[in-house]
Amino acid sequence: MEWLKISTSTELVRVATDEVVFVRADGNYSDLVLTNGKIRKLTFQIHFFEEAFQRLRANTFVRVGRSLIVNRRYIHVINLTEQSLELTGQEIKADMPLIRASREALKQLKEALEQEKGAES
Repeated sequence: MEWLKISTSTELVRVATDEVVFVRADGNYSDLVLTNGKIRKLTFQIHFFEEAFQRLRANTFVRVGRSLIVNRRYIHVINLTEQSLELTGQEIKADMPLIRASREALKQLKEALEQEKGAES
């Protein structure tokens, strides 16, 4: 298990990466959404998280458009028509809302997941 460590001048937040469902940009802040449904607002822009996830040995995170990073382990349905992303998984203990994203960003995500090795049709 890998840990995401986020340090500010006043606190240190440690989160197991498999507990992170997604990160959504909110201006100069980001919302870190966990499998237990908790949302932690942090004073970092989304590119901070993108760079942190890229340093992981097993990076399961994918950027979806300008304002969203999703843990691909929890992607259940990509719906281009509704421009939504449904996230589910055994580890998720809370109802996750449908996530809205641009059609183009979702199309790129869908194509990338279709090309992944080891996936069944």
